[in-house]
Amino acid sequence: MSDAYDYFRAHAIAAVLKARALPPGRPKLKQRIVARVYHLLSKEAALTPNVHHLDDFRHARRLERQVRR
Repeated sequence: MSDAYDYFRAHAIAAVLKARALPPGRPKLKQRIVARVYHLLSKEAALTPNVHHLDDFRHARRLERQVRR
């Protein structure tokens, strides 16, 4: 396993836990989407580790920050 896989997987788990804690509504849906993106990134990183995932990761982090507002 690569470090990127572990890193993305940890973010996916944290995002799922945040989504479960949110009340039903738009923020919860956005947080679930963020969790899915992290999960997909972890799957891709497990198959072929590369740096192209960083842009997707940055976009997911930006969306997650919008959910917190």
